[in-house]
Amino acid sequence: MSSKGFKHDLFSQFARVGKAISNANRLELLEFIAQAERSVDELATVAGLSVANTSQHLQQLRQAGLVTSRKQGLKVYYRLSGEDVIILLDALRDVAERHLAEVDKLVNTYLTVKDDLEPVAREDLISRARQGIVTVVDVRPAEEFAAGHVPGAINIQLAELEKHLDAFEPEQEIVAYCRGPHCVLAFDAVSRLRAAGLNARRLQDGYPEWKTAGLPVETQQQDTQ
Repeated sequence: MSSKGFKHDLFSQFARVGKAISNANRLELLEFIAQAERSVDELATVAGLSVANTSQHLQQLRQAGLVTSRKQGLKVYYRLSGEDVIILLDALRDVAERHLAEVDKLVNTYLTVKDDLEPVAREDLISRARQGIVTVVDVRPAEEFAAGHVPGAINIQLAELEKHLDAFEPEQEIVAYCRGPHCVLAFDAVSRLRAAGLNARRLQDGYPEWKTAGLPVETQQQDTQ
């Protein structure tokens, strides 16, 4: 094989990954899978897709080596093939933010209007948590929280937030996070907390990025021991 032929074949394999993530539904499915292993049925529900459509998208992601699957009974479960997939998604997002004006417009229109303050960096959150001067709130669904979360975080889903407002210390800062830097749940949580007169900010990104950075995590099983 000539060097040109080798290069073309190599780039063709790279293109398989690019093709797999060239669909908005598949990118969203990867974000969901990054939180916790899920069945096809569960992914279809959270993504708002049919089971058949979800299964097709997942098969394309699996063929590109981005996810792996296992069968348990009649159900098939999917998980990321490695944490480097999260790094790939972060890189894609960063490039899009820097070079696509449409991304900046969407973020400003739908997210920044709810919270335009600088988010809390991961390192700052670790320091504040160790000092006991911050309350960390994970607003993801319970099954995602159980699979892994920031140490010491409490799980309050967005729909239940108003019911727990009295439990927060009025003078203590609250840091909320969810699935990633563009997760609407965290923006909505911060907006509601501030409307209630509480001091709230967002974490700079979400749980998958926290875990990929090599920072400590907890699971619900560890919490209940």
